[in-house]
Amino acid sequence: MTTTTRKPAAPDSRTPSGAARVLGDRRLPVLVTAGLFLVMYAVGLSRYQNYGFAETQVFLNLFIDNSYLLVAAVGATFVILSGGIDLSVGSVIGFTTMFTAWLVERQGLPIVVVIPMALAVGAFGGYLMGYVIQNFEIQPFIVTLAGLFLFRGLCLVISKESISIGDSSVSSMAQAQVSLGGAFLSIGAIVALVVLAAAFYVLHYTRFGRRVYAIGGNEQSALLMGLPQGGTKIAVYTMSGFCSALAGLLFTLYIQSGDPLHATGLELDAIAAVVIGGTLLTGGSGYVVGTLFGVLVLGLIKSLIQFEGTLSSWWTKIATGVLLCAFILIQRTMTSRRKA
Repeated sequence: MTTTTRKPAAPDSRTPSGAARVLGDRRLPVLVTAGLFLVMYAVGLSRYQNYGFAETQVFLNLFIDNSYLLVAAVGATFVILSGGIDLSVGSVIGFTTMFTAWLVERQGLPIVVVIPMALAVGAFGGYLMGYVIQNFEIQPFIVTLAGLFLFRGLCLVISKESISIGDSSVSSMAQAQVSLGGAFLSIGAIVALVVLAAAFYVLHYTRFGRRVYAIGGNEQSALLMGLPQGGTKIAVYTMSGFCSALAGLLFTLYIQSGDPLHATGLELDAIAAVVIGGTLLTGGSGYVVGTLFGVLVLGLIKSLIQFEGTLSSWWTKIATGVLLCAFILIQRTMTSRRKA
């Protein structure tokens, strides 16, 4: 009777290694961004502890000073997740500041009447761009670029000069605070957090959110599955226009004026926050929570530069560019690992 010894089975080459599994995890970019924020905040605590950096209000100021950017970035997240792009964000914000200031100061309308009008104009502009993109099959880059020029031109039609807002109701809204012990949050920050929570729910717990991910992941597959592709795309750009107008209202409260040059280039900051937050530029993968951390990272860079005192504000752009390149490389590595 002979006994045979079995050789140990060779490892399956198709089984991903630990490193490959980590790189293929969709949550990795969000975790990297959150970790980066914590590291930067820890550096600020250690370097500027004698300058009040550790105060709770300094942290809450990140939400107060970047509330309009967070709202705009949330709208941009929907568009990028669907595989599109929206370059009109900054112009819609600038137009909303001018439109609001003109109606309040020059036409004497109360702010409670102007707010729904401004939101309706922004949402309608987004709807038109989404309609053209879907029904005429034109690249989103071209259509939203046209929207950028259109809304910036409308700013100049209203007025070529800045319009200051002296209305008492606007001042009251701008100065309203929600007390949090020894610190506070502005109304704008509260609105931004509510928008973030609503976007999180819509993206992760509704059919519409699942359709956005499906269309961004593979548009042809989504079409074969019978998903309402056209309506979803139009709705995404409508939401982006609405969020941009809302961001414009928050920006108006923040500076209490309208100017045709307000928010120039802010669409790039919003896109940068979304990408740094881990959303793929090609669509289909990302989390709105990552967008929050992307905005906080950009805001923290500004705060660190202000506390340093010796650096030019242009270092904010340099740091943003470096981070953007780094996260695009991370995205590229992740997508190549998934395909392998």
